[in-house]
Amino acid sequence: MHLVVGDEGLLVERAVRRAIAAAREVDPAVEVAHLPVGEITAGVLGELVSPSLFAESRVVVLENAHDASAEVTTLLLDYTKTPSDGVTLVVVHRGPPKSGGRRPKAGAKPVKGGAKGGGAKGDALLEGLRAAGATEASAVGLSDDQRADFVRAEVRQAGGRITGDALGLLMDAVGSDLRELAAAASQLASDSGGQVDADAVRRFHRGRAEVTGFAVAERAITGDRPGALEALRWALQTGVAHVLVADALADAVRTVARVSAAGRGDPYAMASALKMPPWKVRKAQGQARGWGAEGLTHAMGVVADLNADVKGAAADPAYALEHAVEQVLAARGSSRR
Repeated sequence: MHLVVGDEGLLVERAVRRAIAAAREVDPAVEVAHLPVGEITAGVLGELVSPSLFAESRVVVLENAHDASAEVTTLLLDYTKTPSDGVTLVVVHRGPPKSGGRRPKAGAKPVKGGAKGGGAKGDALLEGLRAAGATEASAVGLSDDQRADFVRAEVRQAGGRITGDALGLLMDAVGSDLRELAAAASQLASDSGGQVDADAVRRFHRGRAEVTGFAVAERAITGDRPGALEALRWALQTGVAHVLVADALADAVRTVARVSAAGRGDPYAMASALKMPPWKVRKAQGQARGWGAEGLTHAMGVVADLNADVKGAAADPAYALEHAVEQVLAARGSSRR
């Protein structure tokens, strides 16, 4: 019996595939059946898990087990007491994970009745399968640090290595979607001959990095005026929402301000206190060179005003963005004098 706990689609699929692959190592001709738990009845379950007349092996994948009714929960837990030979049962359940898994956000209210969607009945099935000794795989959503580790692992699996700068740039360009991160990591490792650096990421994700607004922010915060204005104009020409570019610029300024105020130190030691992943702290430490307290204070005011401008206060939000970028560049320049 296998238990896949979580709702991160890629991780769920991989865990299910691993269970099926393990069964196929024993019997390459194993049958595989996927079934939503809502379609389970005593008759259907009995047919799926009963020993085959010809001793054929079978993998039964039950999806959305957190929605199991009390009756189905009882049927499944009864089955775990006397599982059938040659049958691999894979149960996909939203959660919650075991202690040590993803934690709820600060301030979040607990859901009455147990796991979301399944309530107390969902929890009963989950704990019953665990008590029965099911092999558990986690598919919960990943934190920033875990996504960074995920990307490193994907690149290593593809036979490559990725630098810290490249990792931060790739995550900025692609975002948090694990499917896209996995695809990009594999492709970059292949295209770069295994050595994935920042230049490789920029070449591969040039359009995406620019249109998300992160390239605008990175160039502005590091004092690259031609690059920042070029990236901004490209973003606006390709239809990126003004507010997304403004948010990226604000995040860059605030991150550099927080890291700069914390002083110099080991990124891993500082990450916990700043509530940032280490790669982001390390990146901001590099970007903070050339900035002073007065310049950062002015830049913070600029991005605060820009937030209102792109949400309707300014007659021309595109002009407001360009003016704000120029002001941030000037603030950095004044910090260096």
